[in-house]
Amino acid sequence: MNQQTSDYGYSIDCQPDYAFLTVRIPAGKMLKVEASAMASMDVTLKMKTKLKGGFGRFLTGESLFMNEFTAEGGPGEIKIAPGSPGDMDHVYLEGNDVIYLQNSAYVASGPGVQVESKWQGFTKGFFSGESLFLIRCSGRGDLWFNTYGAMIRIDVDGEYVVDTGFIVAFTEGLDYRVSRVGGYKSLFLSGEGFVCRFRGQGRLWIQTRQLPAFRQWIWRYRPAKSSN
Repeated sequence: MNQQTSDYGYSIDCQPDYAFLTVRIPAGKMLKVEASAMASMDVTLKMKTKLKGGFGRFLTGESLFMNEFTAEGGPGEIKIAPGSPGDMDHVYLEGNDVIYLQNSAYVASGPGVQVESKWQGFTKGFFSGESLFLIRCSGRGDLWFNTYGAMIRIDVDGEYVVDTGFIVAFTEGLDYRVSRVGGYKSLFLSGEGFVCRFRGQGRLWIQTRQLPAFRQWIWRYRPAKSSN
């Protein structure tokens, strides 16, 4: 896995708060992009929408919509704005690499990268606060993913514990198990919930903020209705 190699020319602006991706697609080449993320593009780019996972998986919430942008009649540039306000990273999968993303982290990838949902199972997914599936990315090519908040890379060799709401991505060399922090009283009273206990050797990406905590913080400033 390499962060410098790329099949495209690209730049990431406005890091780490509102990362904005620009990719230059060579003539005849294609780029896969998460749905609704295209901000602007050259007229040489043609778009096609695809559903990864099939209609059956769509009904269970496991599928991933994405658009394919192909440069026809010449190279073209596309600007991509992810949904969440945060940072972005790029890796180049070398063929044997596999990386797992939380379900909202995927931004874009080259045509040689296979993107598929992976069922976590009841005990791994139900309590994690996520949507019961990870995105499994494998193959060869560019991959971009984003966070809510800034991003921190951690090289794990042994064991490491992360709150489930802060996980962005991790490599296949890491096994994981979801468990509680403390007992059930801690779960409901401490503000801490479930964590992933990683074991093995690989890389982990975490984000510096999580949406549930932000919702809780902003709730106190909501407009209050008058009793009159």
